[in-house]
Amino acid sequence: MMLRILAGLAALTLPFSAMAQEKVLKAVLHADVRVIDPIWTTQTIANIHGMLVYDTLFGNDGNQKPQPQMVGKYEISPDRLTYTFTLRDGLKFHDGSPVTTKDVIASIKRWGAKDGVGQRLMGYVTSLAPVDDKTFKMVLREPYGMVLESLGKSGSSVAAIMREKDALTDPQQQVKESIGSGPFTFAKEQWVPGSKAVYLKNKDYVPRPGNEPPSSFAGSKIPGVDRIELIWISDPQTAMSALVNGEIDFYENPNTDFLPLLTRARGVKLMKTGKIDSTQGMIRLNHLHPPFNNVKARQAMYHLINQEDFLRAIIGDPKYYRVCHGLLTCGGPYENDGGSAFFKDYNP
Repeated sequence: MMLRILAGLAALTLPFSAMAQEKVLKAVLHADVRVIDPIWTTQTIANIHGMLVYDTLFGNDGNQKPQPQMVGKYEISPDRLTYTFTLRDGLKFHDGSPVTTKDVIASIKRWGAKDGVGQRLMGYVTSLAPVDDKTFKMVLREPYGMVLESLGKSGSSVAAIMREKDALTDPQQQVKESIGSGPFTFAKEQWVPGSKAVYLKNKDYVPRPGNEPPSSFAGSKIPGVDRIELIWISDPQTAMSALVNGEIDFYENPNTDFLPLLTRARGVKLMKTGKIDSTQGMIRLNHLHPPFNNVKARQAMYHLINQEDFLRAIIGDPKYYRVCHGLLTCGGPYENDGGSAFFKDYNP
C-alpha cells in the first residue's frame, strides 16, 4: 500500500523574524537542500531552490495557463511551426552579466535532454537559433500544442534559465554554481547541507512590467523579505517546538498529530495551501507481474481495500484527508470520477 501526500498544511507565525530591520523568513520545509541544480533531480526541494534563484521564460498561472515571464513578447506563425521569442529588457544574472539568447538556448537544450517534459518538447524541435541577443526562434517539425506550457512548467525540473557556461554542463552532471536571474541570490558561502540554506533578496531583480499581480508561478516576483533561511530540522517534534517558541516562522506540512496543539498555540496560524487541500491515498498495482497481471487479482485487491480505513489510521482527523475514488487526483485540473463506481465497492 502506498500513500501519496498530494497537499499539506503550513504553519506560519507573524510577523517575520527581525534582524537589524531586515525582514528574515526562517522556514522548515519537507527536506534539506542538498542539490542546487534544479534539473538534475526531481526532488521538490531542488525545484524550490531553483524557483528562488532562477527564472523561466513562461510561468503557469493559478489557472494553469502559461504567461510570459522572462519573455517580453512572442509570435507564433500561422502554421504553428515557428515560435519567435523576445526577452524582456534589463534581465541580468546575479553576477551582473546580461541574459542573452545564447544563455536561453543552452539552458533549454540542457533541460530538454534531462527532463521528461523537455525531452518530449525537444522531440518536436528541429531548430533553436538566435536572431540577436534578445530574440530567438524555435522551429518545430510539426505543430505541438504544449510548447508554452512546457517552457512554463512547474513541479519538478523547471526550465530554469542559466548562464551559458553553466548550461553547457553535461545534463548527467550537476551544475556546481547557482547563479540565476531570479528574485533571490543563493548565499553559497553560508550553505551548510544538513543544516541551512540562505537566500538573499536580489536588489537588481527586474519584475514583470506594471507590477503584474502574482498568480502561482506567473506575474511579478517581487521579494517580500530580505533574507530566507531554509533550516533543516529532521525531527517533527523539534520543528514544532521551534515554531511555537518563535525560533522559526514557517513549518511546512506538520504532523497531523500536532495540529490540535498548533491550533491553540498563540501567534500560530494554520493555512491550507493550494486547491488540493487534503491528503489523498492511492494504491497502484504492477500489472506486469504475477499475481496482478491477472485482472481478477487486481479487482479482488481493490475490493479488499477501504480507502477511508487507511486514511483514518494514518491521518486521523477527517478534515485533513479526502476519500478519492477517481483515477486522477480529486481537486486537480483533470479530476474525473468516470469509472469510479467499481473502486467504491468495498466488498471483502
